[in-house]
Amino acid sequence: MKIIRYLDDSGNETYGCQHDDGSTTRIDGDILGEFTDTGETATVSKLLAPIKPAAVLCIGLNYRKHADESNAAYPEHPILFIKMPSVVQNPEDPIILPTKLASHEVDYECELAVVIGKTCKNATKENALDYVLGYTCANDVSARDWQIKWGGSQWCRGKNFDTFCPLGPCLVTSDEISDPNALGIKTILNGEALQDWNTDDMIFDVPTLIEFLSGSTTLAPGTVILTGTPQGVGAARKPPVFLKDGDTCTIEIENIGALTNPVINEA
Repeated sequence: MKIIRYLDDSGNETYGCQHDDGSTTRIDGDILGEFTDTGETATVSKLLAPIKPAAVLCIGLNYRKHADESNAAYPEHPILFIKMPSVVQNPEDPIILPTKLASHEVDYECELAVVIGKTCKNATKENALDYVLGYTCANDVSARDWQIKWGGSQWCRGKNFDTFCPLGPCLVTSDEISDPNALGIKTILNGEALQDWNTDDMIFDVPTLIEFLSGSTTLAPGTVILTGTPQGVGAARKPPVFLKDGDTCTIEIENIGALTNPVINEA
């Protein structure tokens, strides 16, 4: 099932089931609990990010080729940082380049996002995927200057400006993706594919990440896990390619869809 979150023509926030013909039917219930597809035709006035995260847990340096392009050793354990849920952005809404606390090195990162569907603690690699509601596309937008130069060795400042976590366009339930580590993944900037790889290059696969993140730690339903980005980020290019006002950035993942956002300067 492809689940979307949207505003209807009365401005009500609702979940729906998106069908292959482009139509949407209304979902009744809680997608983090019991829910059903009512079959009633829905009017989608505005598409929203498919989930309001309880938390956004992010993994750095989790693709071999990306670690190679960063001249970084493969990590012994997953590298964790956190984004605030408030920085999540909807499909088609803009990525806003910060000008008040200015950055001139804002980068794109295509990522597979995993959505936890039920309370998860001390999962094992063998049962980890049982806790997954589904998957969506994410863009781990990153201000490299604040991340690397001015963040005091912590990544969170450069990762947590408003709009720096677009999610969407839909949430594909886990029954439709048997192996999350066998998906093509791309970033397309202004029509050019700058990242084009496969999730099979992860150093720590999705079950391993869930086992690690849930170790002695409760993951609440609605927790979103960003699983890392492949090679081709703007900072590693020669010359570097950073997002600028007027750009259009699309994250595309096989069997999920395309998440597109324009890029504008902060007013």
